[in-house]
Amino acid sequence: MSLHGTGTGKGFLAVDSGGSGLRVVVGAPGRGHTAPRESREPVRTGARGIDPGHLMEQLTPMVRALLPEAGVTGLDTAVVGAAGLATLGDALRAELPGALEREFGVRTVALVADAVTAYTGALGPRPGAVVAAGTGLIAIGTDLESWRRADGWGHLLGDCGGGAWIGRAGLEAALRAHDGRSGGSAALLALAEESFGPVRELPGRLYPRTDRPAVLASFAPQVAACAGSDPVAERILREAARHMADSAAAVCPGEGEAHVSLTGGLFRMGAALVVPLEEELRRRLPHARRVTAAGGPLEGSVQIATELARGSLTLPRDESMLYVVTPKRG
Repeated sequence: MSLHGTGTGKGFLAVDSGGSGLRVVVGAPGRGHTAPRESREPVRTGARGIDPGHLMEQLTPMVRALLPEAGVTGLDTAVVGAAGLATLGDALRAELPGALEREFGVRTVALVADAVTAYTGALGPRPGAVVAAGTGLIAIGTDLESWRRADGWGHLLGDCGGGAWIGRAGLEAALRAHDGRSGGSAALLALAEESFGPVRELPGRLYPRTDRPAVLASFAPQVAACAGSDPVAERILREAARHMADSAAAVCPGEGEAHVSLTGGLFRMGAALVVPLEEELRRRLPHARRVTAAGGPLEGSVQIATELARGSLTLPRDESMLYVVTPKRG
């Protein structure tokens, strides 16, 4: 979306900070926004959680480059969507609003969990539920009074139905076939050895790695590729669909109008996963209307920033999910 007109004045900043880095745009309500600037370096986390200093180090030069492109002289509003905000956001909440005000004159700041920006990008300010699935999985829902979330507990404790979960289940089936145990899949065994080498060496290759979730998730497309001809792979994806529907049902408003949407890279695996998921959603949430996601997390940040700048934000505020700092009066 490009900017229209050449007016000056104050604009907004919208940020999507995730596991692959930062995406940043600057815009003005009613005039659109710049093309995104990107950094491929994820913001560091440490003992204090997400590092606000490291975020500002990356953000500042990108914003300074975008301000003239946006045709604005400064910023009134900033929305930072951040992965891990709910559990790792204390330092951001304490320090980032002040840093943005000192650097760019920002007066209103929203710090937003990435699940909320994903929800907003997909559905906007409507009641319902969004399943966000990539390497991990989280479902988030709202009745526009409060937020509810389900799963998102990481690959060791949850993320059931996500990419790492599917990949791990596929590799388990491969190892079962290797051992001659029931529930194994010779097709998945062949694909596992094609991807990782001899499966007897897989524990030594996998367990020491710090990026285990991503490695496990890299095998999920192989499971989907087998699902049309291999009953074990098909069963794994149907179970993944049930887990996703469980999470959606846990957060979706049970009464009144509700919408359900899917977002995230995992759904690029196509019909092998989406068809059983649609069946489960119809069964578990017959009152909810399935709609296609309108956009992703960055679009959600832009929408929240636009509504904040106009004073029309209707999404529920929550310290761990959608935390807004506004100018003090008097």
